[in-house]
Amino acid sequence: MYDSEPRITRHGQENVQQTPQNKKLTQSHGPYDMKSDHSAAFAHYDKILTHSRIRARNQGPNVCALQQVMGTKKKYFSTCRNWYQQAICGKKATVLYECCPGYMKMDNEIGCPAVAPIDHVYGTLGIVGATSTQQYCDKSMLREEIEGRGSFTFFAPSNDAWDQLDSEIHRNLLDNVNIELYNALHHHMLNKRMLTKDLKNGLTLVSMYNRQKLLINHYPNGVVTVNCARIIHGNQIATNGVVHVVDRVLTAVGNTIRDIIETEEDLSSFKDSAITSGVMNILGRPGHYTVFVPTNEAFARLPRGVLGRIKGDRVASEALVKFHILNTVQCSEAITGGAVYETLEGNTVEVGCDGESLTVNGVRMVKRKDIVASNGVIHLIDQVLIPDSAKQVIELGGAQQTTFIDLMAQLGLASSLRPEGQYTLLVPLNGAFSDDTLRLDQRLLRTILQNHIIKVKIGLNELYNGQELETIGGKLLRVFVYRTIINPAEKTLHEMLRNDKRFSIFLSLVKAADLDDVLSRPGQWTLFVPTNDAFKGLTADDKDILIRDKNALRNILLYHLIQGVFIGSGFEPGVTNILKTIQGGKLFLKTVNDTLLVNKLKSRESDLMATNGVIHVIDKLLYPAELPVGNDQLLTILEKLIKYISIKFVRDSTFKEIPLTFYKINIIESNVQPVITKEDQSITQLTKLIEGEPEFKVVREGETVTKVIHGEPIIKTYTKIIDGRPVEVTEKKVTEERIIQGPEIKYTRITAGGADNEEKLKKILQEEVTKVTKFIEGDGHLLEDEEIKRLLQGAGTEYTKVTKVIEGEPQVIEREFKKVHLEG
Repeated sequence: MYDSEPRITRHGQENVQQTPQNKKLTQSHGPYDMKSDHSAAFAHYDKILTHSRIRARNQGPNVCALQQVMGTKKKYFSTCRNWYQQAICGKKATVLYECCPGYMKMDNEIGCPAVAPIDHVYGTLGIVGATSTQQYCDKSMLREEIEGRGSFTFFAPSNDAWDQLDSEIHRNLLDNVNIELYNALHHHMLNKRMLTKDLKNGLTLVSMYNRQKLLINHYPNGVVTVNCARIIHGNQIATNGVVHVVDRVLTAVGNTIRDIIETEEDLSSFKDSAITSGVMNILGRPGHYTVFVPTNEAFARLPRGVLGRIKGDRVASEALVKFHILNTVQCSEAITGGAVYETLEGNTVEVGCDGESLTVNGVRMVKRKDIVASNGVIHLIDQVLIPDSAKQVIELGGAQQTTFIDLMAQLGLASSLRPEGQYTLLVPLNGAFSDDTLRLDQRLLRTILQNHIIKVKIGLNELYNGQELETIGGKLLRVFVYRTIINPAEKTLHEMLRNDKRFSIFLSLVKAADLDDVLSRPGQWTLFVPTNDAFKGLTADDKDILIRDKNALRNILLYHLIQGVFIGSGFEPGVTNILKTIQGGKLFLKTVNDTLLVNKLKSRESDLMATNGVIHVIDKLLYPAELPVGNDQLLTILEKLIKYISIKFVRDSTFKEIPLTFYKINIIESNVQPVITKEDQSITQLTKLIEGEPEFKVVREGETVTKVIHGEPIIKTYTKIIDGRPVEVTEKKVTEERIIQGPEIKYTRITAGGADNEEKLKKILQEEVTKVTKFIEGDGHLLEDEEIKRLLQGAGTEYTKVTKVIEGEPQVIEREFKKVHLEG
């Protein structure tokens, strides 16, 4: 369809076969060669024109398809987006078919088979329909010049452009045709021929009048502008140059953007902010800027106190002014749809159009367009654009967070935020506030809202999983994404289970497996908790069988526990997340319609936050499908409770032992002795020490104690810049080795002062006393401290309970490096 080699063209737009006319032109005008035509294929204007020819190929040769905005005379060689949207600037556009520039119709033939006649520049003005410009060339005595020898480029205003010119300016030109009109027409001319391919974006040319500047912009959508006037018919070749028809009369450009702002009284508020912030100097330098300048009326409409606050804050003032400046020139005629541009402030604005009006961020706010300066263009707007960086934190809420913002004001929290303070707001959407929440006592509601205000300013990229942040209410929040109101955790996982009767059976099994301590200690856990409904059909005998096999019980319970805090609203909807449990098996989590699924089972209630993790409530007992059972009794029990999967049975298979070393013990940093002991305060009234002053620690069976050994510290000193000043920082690096002192076995001995008392004691303790006094030769079953206390109540003070610890060989479990910064 396309020739592989570029062909010489007479109108500089696309590759067509040579005609006798353009061949003659090529011979007489050396600069128009194949090399320059090859570069034309890469000019935006020429590319768009080529697409227009393709769209009109069924209309005959050399026909171009254009779009005309309904209700106007505006026509465009359109981009693909505008073409398929059948609209320009949001307005419906009809399709027109016209001869491509440089061609003309012939009677009784389809399309535009004839090449337009080649004439001098004056004659070419008539060919392209710029008859008003042609007439004014006659009146101003310019005709002789543009009919004669030379090589000119004439940016000729269309007839409509002259009609739209300010009537007073138009009259002044016609009243002084020999000087004013002559000079104005010369201002539209270059003393050399330049096709659209030569009109590069950002190019500054010198006109034939007083070396006045002509600012060229060549946009990706094919629009080419001269001082923001759009070329609507380009590249009409003449014997002594080329004619481009433009849609407005060009005005002289001499002042910078700074000059214009400083001389316009209605822009004094913006001028003051630009001077205060130091940005005005930028607008006086050479460059290519677009400035959306709010009028004084726009500044006057700002909320009371906002303008004064911004003007008094140099940083906020600079951010505000720079948010109105683009580092590119965006003439209004080049904007045929919405596009996003980066401002000097760093954030972006969307510039678009709605019919004849320009829009900024979707709002029609431009009062006056295309005030052309030597270093860019100004558009006057009737609203002030305030970037987030110039706002106070309470002003950042959008239309979907108005409930929170209004409550902040009503409850006095907004005014309590100090202007010089640094805060982070965690703002729920309006839908998060139920009617019940809004009816709460105002003091309680104020407390809830305080939990959404972090004491420090922290960006999204500074957050990490499990991070704790303090609110102005003094509570600690873990960092997660919520769609609901945040309630700070007050209780541990164990306390939450203990305080909710729905979890009593699960909690009793946790206690039997010696896992209640795990759920009580500080940490970060995700726990899937079955309600009592999950244990329907479980008899007391069944429970005893389950408890007796501690390995089996731990495997089942620890399949419900995951290291780390994972909240349901933090998962990407519809995506399966595979998480490893402490037991070693895998859980499959997915959110569907805001419901958390665990192994395809629905969570009845999710995201119950604890100080050491999160709980997701389920109504079925979880079990790893790949884990076999080797005991008939246990299989029968599990099949009663678990019906959603088939449990594997492999006779005599056993459950692996899971030691309790998977969670970290609190580090004791002191001069640690081989035996760490602590007096049991719970039975001090019943204790009578008979062996000097020993110290004791009550240790549960199988529990271990961690000892920390510190290595030699390594100290480094360096300089760090803090708040703009150098500070000498000393860094101390310490190696720690954590050692388990174990395994440790607890045994308890209770003694009495005489034989009678001993018999009395045995009677009190009944059968259990023999196990207590067997020390470590027995079966290791020991009474809990609470049981001993209960049995000894009322037995007198002559009995003594002594707890001892027997240690095994210590074992190193991990090594840790700590850094301590001591700033000078």
